[in-house]
Amino acid sequence: MASWRVLRRTLCTAAEAAAAPVPGSRWERLKKSKVGMWCRGLFTDYKEACREVVVGSWERPIKASIYASLLGGTWACFYTRPDQQAFEATLLDCSGQLGLLSPWIRNGTSDGHVQSLGKLRNEGRLRVLSLGILALAYQADYDPDATLYEAQCSNLSVPWRELHERVLDVGFVGRWWVLQSKMKDYDVNEEQFKDLPADMQATSAPSVQEVETSERLHKESWLPLTVEEEEEEETETNVTDRKEEESQIQALKEEQIEA
Repeated sequence: MASWRVLRRTLCTAAEAAAAPVPGSRWERLKKSKVGMWCRGLFTDYKEACREVVVGSWERPIKASIYASLLGGTWACFYTRPDQQAFEATLLDCSGQLGLLSPWIRNGTSDGHVQSLGKLRNEGRLRVLSLGILALAYQADYDPDATLYEAQCSNLSVPWRELHERVLDVGFVGRWWVLQSKMKDYDVNEEQFKDLPADMQATSAPSVQEVETSERLHKESWLPLTVEEEEEEETETNVTDRKEEESQIQALKEEQIEA
């Protein structure tokens, strides 16, 4: 009886061992694991998404072009977004341009704006905040290296709702728009023309006909002078008449001398 039980247990163990799957390689075990199944599903999802994008672009080319233009424009704006170094470099450039002019011919708006920005920069209160595709230049209350309690306490910092009141400039596609608009006609002092009549304070651009006439006259001024045939004939006639008069006068003088 005991031998029969041992034999049956041995046969059952052999049958289970034969029915059990043979363990594969490490790569096979990794693919059948939970991590492998998750990576396979993720790869399948991305593959289907890419296929749908290609098929949708082929079926709707206008819509795909619009989306591609938006994505390209967003990337270009992000890539050309100016930073604080670019703002300081632009500010120093504008300050140098104004420094080359006499104070009497500087534009008051341009000079005042650049002077205020330069003062904030020297005080360390000029900051630039990056917002992805654009940047904002704003003024702070204290220098970031200041050790005052008011400058270091986060509870006393400027709230976000007041940021729009402190914005000084907007940086977009590589330009600082407010600063460049303030620098327009920086070499024209409008205070010099305030005492002139109203019709002389503003000048209008010349028309196309006036510009063409001026260019034509300028080109003609460099051409050599040409004498027409009639003028040449009149000149020759005058010379001949003058010679005849001189000969008659000479003959009269000779007769008087002989007499």
